[in-house]
Amino acid sequence: MPETFTVAGAGLIGRAWAIVFARAGHAVRLWDGSADALAAAIPLLRANLDDLEAQGLIDSAAEVAARVTPADSLGAALEGARWMQECIAETVEAKLGLFAEADRYAEPDAILASSSSSITASKYTEDLDGRLRCLVAHPVNPPYLVPLVEICPAPWTDPAVVQRARQTMDAVGMVPVAVNTEVEGFVLNRLQGALLAEAFKLVADGVISADDLDKTVKDGLGLRWSFMGPFETIDLNAPGGVADYCKRYGGIYERLQAEQAEVRVWDDDTVARIEAERRRTLAADRLGDRQVWRDRRLMALLKHKRAARDEFGS
Repeated sequence: MPETFTVAGAGLIGRAWAIVFARAGHAVRLWDGSADALAAAIPLLRANLDDLEAQGLIDSAAEVAARVTPADSLGAALEGARWMQECIAETVEAKLGLFAEADRYAEPDAILASSSSSITASKYTEDLDGRLRCLVAHPVNPPYLVPLVEICPAPWTDPAVVQRARQTMDAVGMVPVAVNTEVEGFVLNRLQGALLAEAFKLVADGVISADDLDKTVKDGLGLRWSFMGPFETIDLNAPGGVADYCKRYGGIYERLQAEQAEVRVWDDDTVARIEAERRRTLAADRLGDRQVWRDRRLMALLKHKRAARDEFGS
């Protein structure tokens, strides 16, 4: 049965969430504190939908777009909604204000979720009367193409709300995972951060160029990681599975971890070197075009993965 979802914040992530909910057949009320941002969001959202239709991932861009309605106020956007997805600035102060207002206006049983990339829900929901229904639903950019969403409760979030959040995300076509304990950056960004830390070190030490580092991931690790995770990867990389792999290679990784434990800032010289190399590969005025290219490649990959589901359900 179609229901109503609220998206607070009409930027890149907010528009993407609006597509997720509308594509699943639900009504979406899109609100932003900036009237200009809200007005600009609808044609941008429609362009994304047109691409999805062209790739055969939705039947009608017009039908999906018609389910998204701009709202003049957050209160109006929340009326009758079962879920609010907050997509505003990544600061505690901004989220404190918005969640306080949302808690006043939202329906009593509505879930209040944040798209926060790293800030845990406890930092901006502790003093709310409705704090039991608040959590983080952290997406990957853009969520309408990359379906993973991390469900990250605060210590006081009602377990029934967490379960309902997982069910809701599953029902709108996302792939929810539970982050059981609050940690800064949640899980995805901590994994990404570990890889980035080593990538910066390798480039800084002259081991490899930035371009060749990217090739190592996109034409090496990334090919496997596009359809299986690191534990399944090692499970299949030794005759006897995970335990056999750890027995064979655990010592190697232990030595590597000892080297990698050093914490380094992303120093200006290294950042400048990588920036210069990237700009030689892709001029700054082409970044927008490349982002469109990225999204279309993700669409093609998503289409392939949907068609390639096998007896293992993956």
